[in-house]
Order: sequence, then C-alpha cells, then structure tokens
Amino acid sequence: MGAGAGVAVTVLFCNGQLADAGALSAALVNYGHFTSLQVRSGAVQGWALHLQRLQQGTRELFGVELDCVQVVAWLRQALQQLDAADASVRITVFSRQFDFRQPLRAVPVDVLVAIAAPASIPAIARSVLPLPYQRELAHIKHVGTFPLFQLRRQALQRGFDDALFVDAQGRISEGTTWNLAFWDGTQVCWPQASALRGSTERLLMDGLAALGQLQHHADVHVPTLARCNGAVAFNATGIWPLAAIGEQRLEQSEVLLVRLQSALAQTPWLPL
Repeated sequence: MGAGAGVAVTVLFCNGQLADAGALSAALVNYGHFTSLQVRSGAVQGWALHLQRLQQGTRELFGVELDCVQVVAWLRQALQQLDAADASVRITVFSRQFDFRQPLRAVPVDVLVAIAAPASIPAIARSVLPLPYQRELAHIKHVGTFPLFQLRRQALQRGFDDALFVDAQGRISEGTTWNLAFWDGTQVCWPQASALRGSTERLLMDGLAALGQLQHHADVHVPTLARCNGAVAFNATGIWPLAAIGEQRLEQSEVLLVRLQSALAQTPWLPL
C-alpha cells in the first residue's frame, strides 16, 4: 500500500518543526500523554477516536483544549515532508513550560509527532503471564510506561511472551501495550476491569455489531479461564491469538482471530 521513499529511522517534529534538543529534553519530564496509530496510503482507521483520546488527555492533564485542526495539519505536513504514505505515528502532547514544582500553573501545550517505518504484528500465537498490576489513571494513555515494560521483562524471564495484568480483585484487565477479548464458543467477551481502552477495541466492537456477532462485557478471572475457548490480543499494529494464559491453554483462539479480523475490516481507512 502507498508510495513514497518511506522512513528509515524515526523522525521527530515539535509543533510542526524538526524537534531540537530543547524540545526533547522537556519531553523527558515524563508528564504528558499520547496516541499511536498506523498510516497506510495516507489514511487511518479510527482517526476520530485518536483525536478524542488526545483531547481528553489534554483537558485532564493540562486543563486546556487541544487545537485538533492544528494537530492534523502538523501530522500531514510531517508525512509529506518525509514522503511517507505509510508510517507508524506517535503523537505526544506535553509542555515545554510545564514545571513539576508548580504543576497547577497554566501552560501552553506542545505536540510531538514521531514518524517511523510502518509496523505490523504477525498473527503468531503467544503465551502470556498473568501478573498483579493496575495501571495508574488507566483511562489516559499517559507517558508513564516504566512498569509496563518492567513487567514484560519479568514475563520474558519466566519463559512467556508478554505480561497480562490482573487487578486487586483478581480480574483480568489488559496487557502491557494491548487489549484483549475472549471467546466462549458463541460470544465474544470483553473484560470490564479498569484498563486503557484502545481505539482498536472500539473499532472491533463496532465491527462485530455490524456483523451481528454476539458480544458482552464481564469480569474475567484467571481461575475461570477454563470456561474460555480462546483469546485474542490487539493494538494499533495488529491482532494476534493467545495460545495460553499462564497454564491455561486456549485451543480456539484462531477462531476468534478470524472473527476479529473480519470485524476490523468493517472500518474503512479514511484519508487524513
């Protein structure tokens, strides 16, 4: 899909200009939020959902409104400048004037647009390790990602492919950088524990509804996984089946994978 020279390395733009050391050092304060997406032939799936996420996060973290028209213009400009019709994109909202000593002081926000090579995750079955963790401010895709990657390291050290989070009530919520859905042989089940609800999850729900597929939300606990026949994980870069959660094997994850792939295909790629 698409044309153009492509992106060999990640290129960063801040407020429409190539990012300098000053902008990048301010981003290291670790106060901000972001969204990640894939661009194909200059088009995106669920772009409105990404903008909603950026608007919500900006209101909650900075108390101001994000100029979404400007964000779109900067993104288009960055893609055009790099001749990148296909790309991985991360848009981060932060503030070079934010002072952690005076966090209530009103400050203007800055927008960091990172353009990298397009990415996709192969649909290879993976095993994940349930670990106790609850994401702070789970509804915001904030830049505080340290525990996510540390828990992924722990899972890898124990022979698994990734970590799956379980809250204090024993409910499965989400993975390190992905959401998931379960399959009982008839219905798709969405775990309802507090989690960062990704844009892909929303697109999948809408796609399943369009296909007439039964689905529901429920608390899912590790000890009750024997009732599930399959599970699938997903984020903006793809959808992949889960072969096992801990010691519980999931034999029909491929069945759910096919259904979710069909559901996602219901959402068109719309030009930016």
